[in-house]
Amino acid sequence: MITDSLERQGSWLFRWRSYVLLGFVPIILLTISQPEPVETYFGHSADEFYEAFCIAIAFAGLGIRALTAGFVPGGTSGRNTRRQIAESLNTTGMYSLTRNPLYLGNAVTIMGVTMFTQSLSLSLVMFLFLIVYLERIIAAEERFLTEKFGETYLAWAKEVPAFFPRLSGWKRPELPFSFRTVLKREHSSMLSILASLFVLDQGREYLTEAQPGFDGAWIGFLAAGFLVYAVLVWMKKRTRLLHVDGR
Repeated sequence: MITDSLERQGSWLFRWRSYVLLGFVPIILLTISQPEPVETYFGHSADEFYEAFCIAIAFAGLGIRALTAGFVPGGTSGRNTRRQIAESLNTTGMYSLTRNPLYLGNAVTIMGVTMFTQSLSLSLVMFLFLIVYLERIIAAEERFLTEKFGETYLAWAKEVPAFFPRLSGWKRPELPFSFRTVLKREHSSMLSILASLFVLDQGREYLTEAQPGFDGAWIGFLAAGFLVYAVLVWMKKRTRLLHVDGR
C-alpha cells in the first residue's frame, strides 16, 4: 500500500535526517560560486537588508523550536535518530497549534538559510523537497503514535493540523517554560545556523572576489557561537546546571 511505502521511507529518513540535506552541498557550492543577484541588481543596501531578512527567518525557526522545547517533559520531542521515542503525548503549548512544531521550526530555518543563497531556483527546489521529506517522516511518526496512544492520539490529530499551525486554540502547557531546557536541547541548532550562514556568506566571498578575505564580523559571530556551544556542552555533560527535573 502507498501509506506503508511512505511510512517505510519516513522511518529511513527519520534515522538519517541529520545527513539527508548534505545531498544539496554540490548545488549550494555551484550557487555561491556566482555573484550575489540582489547586490548586483539592487545595490549593497538592498543586499544587506535581504540578508538580514533571511537571517531573521532562520532564527525564527529556532524560536519555534525553543518555544516547543521549553515546555515539554523529558522523553519527548528529542533528537533521537535510531527509533521513535514518546513517553507521553504532547498536546499543549505549541502542540495545541500544530502536531509537528519541531519540524515546522526546522523547515522555517532551512528555508531562511536556503533563501540566504539568493537563488530562487534552489529555494523552490528546497521547498518542494521539504514537502516530500516531511510528509514521509510525519507519516512514520503518526503510525508510531497511533499504535502507542490509540484513540487519544486520533482525537488530538483530528483537532490539530499536522503542520501549518492554526491561529487559535492555544492550550496552556502543563509545565512552566524552562530556559535551561532550551539551552540544553537547542545549542546544536544555534551553532548549525551560525555555521551555515558563515559558510554561505564567506564561501561566496572567497569564490567570487578577486582578492578574497574573511569578514571580521562574521568570524566574531562564529567564534562567539562556538564558545557558547562549547560552554553549554560542558555544562550539559559535566554539571547539572542545565538539569531540570522531569525535563
